[in-house]
Amino acid sequence: MKAELLDIAIEAAHRAGKLLMESFSGDSEEVSTKTSPTDLVSKADRDAERFLLDFIASKRPGDGMLAEEGGRAESSTGYRWVVDPLDGTVNFLFRIPVWGVSLAVEDSDGALVGVVYDPNHGETFSAGRGQGAWLNDRRLSVSDRTDLETALIGTGFAYSLDSRIAQARIAAEVLGKVRDIRRAGSAALDLCSVACRRLDGFYEAYTQPWDRAAGALIVTEAGGSVSEGPAPAGDGTTIVASNGVLHDDLRRLVLGGSLESTNDEE
Repeated sequence: MKAELLDIAIEAAHRAGKLLMESFSGDSEEVSTKTSPTDLVSKADRDAERFLLDFIASKRPGDGMLAEEGGRAESSTGYRWVVDPLDGTVNFLFRIPVWGVSLAVEDSDGALVGVVYDPNHGETFSAGRGQGAWLNDRRLSVSDRTDLETALIGTGFAYSLDSRIAQARIAAEVLGKVRDIRRAGSAALDLCSVACRRLDGFYEAYTQPWDRAAGALIVTEAGGSVSEGPAPAGDGTTIVASNGVLHDDLRRLVLGGSLESTNDEE
């Protein structure tokens, strides 16, 4: 079953990525806003999600769905797909080639398979629980860095102004204790960057399940650690990912005294 689900996820991500690339190369894109003037959604997001939901339903009738742009379905099979049709919408709209398609399948024990496809660079990140993580045909492993001071850390920011202000305070603290910070604009791809050693760690508050489900599994299957904690202000979740050696130090730096509410993902 795991192999079947992974094959479907890879095919679906590749097909959606092809559709998105056709729009990405165009001159304009229909855009609207969601939670704030900076929280954008495009016609390409919605078209890609519609394609993915229809494609998955044709292959796996009865599976549940949780998708970013509103797609929902209850499961009668015990499996649920967590779908981000376009992770990195602002990059997409500004023609910055850092965005991807993220798909995960969950069962009662959590994420079972995960795929993040970067069509701009022809990179397919994938993982199956207990079977390792891969970039195309290369097996992945997280970095072996042991010193937070020399670690390259990724992060991201929310759309709400108040949330960003709280995040900026944490980023200033982190920046003084690591090698440097990178902000690429796609949480799914940032998590994959941890899995393939491009980053030593990543953290971001106010992420949603579709932002992190596939990437978190890819990190853990690459030998890393992933945990969650509260957001710095208001409601929300902070995800922290890194290799196992750096993880406690990075969590402590990012979450401060809130570590009692974090749990490593399986």
